Amino acid sequence: GSHLVCSLVYTHPDWRIINLDNLDYCCSPRSLESVDNRANYTFIRGDVCNSRLVNHIFNTEHIDVIFHLAAKTHVESSFETPSSFQRVNIDGTRVLLGAAHQARHQPWRFIYVSTDEVYGASLDEVFDESSPVKPSNPYSATKAAAEYLVRSYWDKYKFPTIITRSNNIYGPRQYTEKVIPRFLTLLQMNKKCTIQGTLPKSRHFLFVDDAISAFLLVLEKGTVGEIYNVGTSCEIPIIQLARELIKMVKNVPDSEVNDWLEFVPDRPRVDLRYPINCEKLQHLGWRAEVSWAEGIRQTVKWYQDNSDFWSEAGQDQGRIRGELEKGSAVPCCLTDSNAEL
Repeated sequence: GSHLVCSLVYTHPDWRIINLDNLDYCCSPRSLESVDNRANYTFIRGDVCNSRLVNHIFNTEHIDVIFHLAAKTHVESSFETPSSFQRVNIDGTRVLLGAAHQARHQPWRFIYVSTDEVYGASLDEVFDESSPVKPSNPYSATKAAAEYLVRSYWDKYKFPTIITRSNNIYGPRQYTEKVIPRFLTLLQMNKKCTIQGTLPKSRHFLFVDDAISAFLLVLEKGTVGEIYNVGTSCEIPIIQLARELIKMVKNVPDSEVNDWLEFVPDRPRVDLRYPINCEKLQHLGWRAEVSWAEGIRQTVKWYQDNSDFWSEAGQDQGRIRGELEKGSAVPCCLTDSNAEL
């Protein structure tokens, strides 16, 4: 989210960017410091499920484009608290769609950012946009349900929606619950990388800059009512990922790499891989430009140079929550991942 906001603010100084975010646990007030004082940027602290707030925004602002990234995304947590995922991912999408559709000023595009996980797992089949949706965990089920809501607004009202389904996005500033920053944080704390289960899981990793260029291209050239896969051929087994990061961070010989691995119990349901075909987006002119070697180098360097980033974010969040409980004013801080209007 913060990468998209920064890109929009800097590349379109003539556009006004409104960032709606509820300052959830995965935020850092530092993520958008670079645009905080820009004349074309406005931050609104709020929840996408708050229909009164969202309706007010659409009725008082002339919103042309909605990038809807607001979601709870941690798969393990979705098994523990599925109702919170249903509320944010489904109800939040319903509120945004309703407010946007009923706004006095009709938006030009509503872009819903979804996930490759809605397809479910595959060992050999490569999914394209026409493949059936078979989500296999509470998180992906809520994303698929939200997609159906988005598509219903196109089918019934011809409301100009576009859906993207992307691979695992990685890069600087990503919260530490995701696998790459989780491994990097553990290694920086001199702890072992924890590998869930023993099955050969792998993921396709897409560098954040390439994801942002895809979103912006879909905005410019995408066809309303369509779905676009956003992916990469870079498939990395999770155990190989851990070993690469161990070598980069700890600089140990191959013979000592396994000393930094720890196998832990798997989560209730795990998909081994999510292969997707991106020819439809490539026909618009998109290609992933950042190689795995360059993307992971930039990412590791950022976490090494900003090792206190997320610990300080936790302290800031504690202060924000304390001020909320006392009823005092809250500064306009920004998070990495929720709604962009």
